[in-house]
Amino acid sequence: MPTSRHPSSALAAVAVTVLAWASAFVAIRYVGQAFDPGPLALGRLTVGAVALGTLLAVQRRWVAPTRREWVLLGVCGLAWFAVYNVALNAAEQRVDAGTTAMLVNIGPVLIALFAGLLLGEGFPRWLLIGAGVAFSGAMLIGAATARAEAADVLGVLLCVIAAVTYAIGVLAQKPVLRRLPALQVTFLACAIGVAACLPYAPGLVDDLHSAPPGAIGGLGYLGLVPTALAFSTWAYALARMDAGRLGVTTYLVPPLTIVMGALLLGEVPPAPAMAGGAVCLAGVALTRRRSR
Repeated sequence: MPTSRHPSSALAAVAVTVLAWASAFVAIRYVGQAFDPGPLALGRLTVGAVALGTLLAVQRRWVAPTRREWVLLGVCGLAWFAVYNVALNAAEQRVDAGTTAMLVNIGPVLIALFAGLLLGEGFPRWLLIGAGVAFSGAMLIGAATARAEAADVLGVLLCVIAAVTYAIGVLAQKPVLRRLPALQVTFLACAIGVAACLPYAPGLVDDLHSAPPGAIGGLGYLGLVPTALAFSTWAYALARMDAGRLGVTTYLVPPLTIVMGALLLGEVPPAPAMAGGAVCLAGVALTRRRSR
């Protein structure tokens, strides 16, 4: 199993991913004021695909996918890169960044459960305990935020759609990473997402004409850092760690998002939400323990 190889580099890749994805929730909340959900997804994925394609061309490392791998890449690209991004962008036009991050992070629970069922990773005791604790913390964050600011029902539903497609994408990506390079997998999935979002091209052109420079810069940031960089570091870590254990580490995203949202957007969470963030951190720490 590659799970035990290069633990330090894999954990560093996880840290980059978590920080970048936390910043993405805040950036989407800001950029979404100037871009509609579909055009925003297309613009972000296009920037990411260009950056990833450039890196792939420099490396000159290509492994021809099999038919089964193409199918899994298609599922990953459509679910995680296309549908997830559109649903997430639409959700953040209705729900604040912290609540969105919390709701989307029911995804790791689905990943852990289905990875045990479908990928043969099993159900280690501390993984289940940590997932339960972290999920409780995420619920506390959501409940506290919802009490402070009434949640939009459609926005919550869109967050759930994003969480489900996120889990589907990870489960489809994991088997492909056993043979294909992480950078190639990320590029192909991103390119498939771009193709699926092409109907939003006219809207993207219109939004680019009317968007202020700050929003356009934010769109570029979303494509380069949370997409090109973070999805690559995620794939690198996923090739070296169990999907369930790696997925639970993303419970660090909601508390980080809340802090960033408070600093950059003025969305100050109530005290119970901060307590939920501490519970999330404790849950993630528990998943790192191993049964004797």
